Amino acid sequence: MVHTIDRDAVQDLLTGHRAQLVEVLPLEEYEWAHLPGATHLPLANLNEETAAGLDPTRPVIVYCHDRMCDLSPRASRRLERLGFDQVHDYAEGKMDWIAAGLPFDGHAVLVAQAVRRDPVIAYLDDTVDDVAERIVADPAGLAVVVDRDRLVQGVIGPAELRDVPADATAERVMRVGVTTVRLSEDMEPLVRRMDRKKVHQVVVTLPDGILVGLFVLDAVRAPETGPDEG
Repeated sequence: MVHTIDRDAVQDLLTGHRAQLVEVLPLEEYEWAHLPGATHLPLANLNEETAAGLDPTRPVIVYCHDRMCDLSPRASRRLERLGFDQVHDYAEGKMDWIAAGLPFDGHAVLVAQAVRRDPVIAYLDDTVDDVAERIVADPAGLAVVVDRDRLVQGVIGPAELRDVPADATAERVMRVGVTTVRLSEDMEPLVRRMDRKKVHQVVVTLPDGILVGLFVLDAVRAPETGPDEG
């Protein structure tokens, strides 16, 4: 029987190298990013001969891209038919893993590799007076407003500080509905979108809305190289 499991169950099964990871996406996607130690066994090539490289006495965790990808449930059933009786389908896939800030292998250049994890933080009941100085002094010029569980509620920047009483709460003045991105976001298209919209930083969260930090455009730009002198 195939068991559908979540990220916590994957980590538990991997403890002590009990389970073996199998990515069933095409090679290009595997090389882009994959879970550490994962074997590449694309569904298109999955048969009795290729599956012989797996240990049938150990649990097998199969995954693909994300919940919308159907390759992992299909591959899981195929492995079951081939005689593997401890098959687990990590249905949320590698994007869930990467978005949670867990390590990965591959050549992907993602927000996870360039997030600033020390933004100015304000809590909902903090006053403007509590945070204004820190906002002005910080290079990002921004405070991320969170609740007691660090779940993002809004942001406060210079515009929100203008003409408000010093005792006004962060909850009262914050800008809500702020755009956020995940750690799994591909950096290059994100930078292009930010340039187009003239946005200098974006809030980074986990999939459940918990604050990770800021992705700051200026921090990821390569320094411009002038003409050779000599």
